[in-house]
Amino acid sequence: MQTVSTSNKPILVLGGTGNSGRRIVERLRTRGLSVRVGSRSANPPFDWAREETWDDALTGVSSIYISYAPDLAIPGAKDAIAALVWRAKLHGVKRLVLLSGRGEAEAQACEKIVQDSGLEWTIVRASWFAQNFSEGAFADMVASGTIALPGGETPEPFVDLDDVADVALAALVKRGHAGEVYEVTGPRLMTFREVARDLAHAIGRPIDYVDVPHDALIGQLADSGAPEEIVWLLGYLFSTVLDRRNASLAHGVERALGRPPRDFAHYARNAARAGAWEIAA
Repeated sequence: MQTVSTSNKPILVLGGTGNSGRRIVERLRTRGLSVRVGSRSANPPFDWAREETWDDALTGVSSIYISYAPDLAIPGAKDAIAALVWRAKLHGVKRLVLLSGRGEAEAQACEKIVQDSGLEWTIVRASWFAQNFSEGAFADMVASGTIALPGGETPEPFVDLDDVADVALAALVKRGHAGEVYEVTGPRLMTFREVARDLAHAIGRPIDYVDVPHDALIGQLADSGAPEEIVWLLGYLFSTVLDRRNASLAHGVERALGRPPRDFAHYARNAARAGAWEIAA
């Protein structure tokens, strides 16, 4: 596939300091491409909650990677995506790449807004990230030696964020990806108990999995002072989405990149080598 010519116009990466966005920013910069980081701390800033910041961030960009925080399932996400797409068209943006949620009806409603935009679009549809256990909500559990979650024995095809970033990068800078919906998964289905076993093997110490009641997790999160939207989102993911609807493999990584996805064990070994779960003395 040939690289798309974007002349000197920057690519805007929304959520550019987040787990997927920063990986995409790094890849674009490595290739010498012009990048604009979309975040509240950037110059110009981009803040989903302050629409008056959007125009400066959108001015002159060729393409946008859209990662909505914390998730497209959150109430209000659909309105925000619709407003962003409208402004992107006003600014002459040519291409949109949306990070979406697998098995989330709310996310698919946001996908349709992008698909009906009249712009070139690509959807990267993922569910649970492997990096949730090292860079996200479950990292402290792994470090403590006990993953206590209401996951039961439901299998999930955990996907490596580096694969997500590689697929998004291809959609942003190469031809042949317009109009594609890439469902990205890892190469095998894993329960949370199996995840704990892989992590224990990589780290070299026991990691237990404890299946806890859903309400107990939500209560613990609320008592910890976690943001209300995060409490809601994890409650939604562990109740509505974790019902086996995503208990199947998809082939988005292979279709987009021509190679198989990275295995969870590969991720776990690399994260352990990087000291992701080192306990301070």
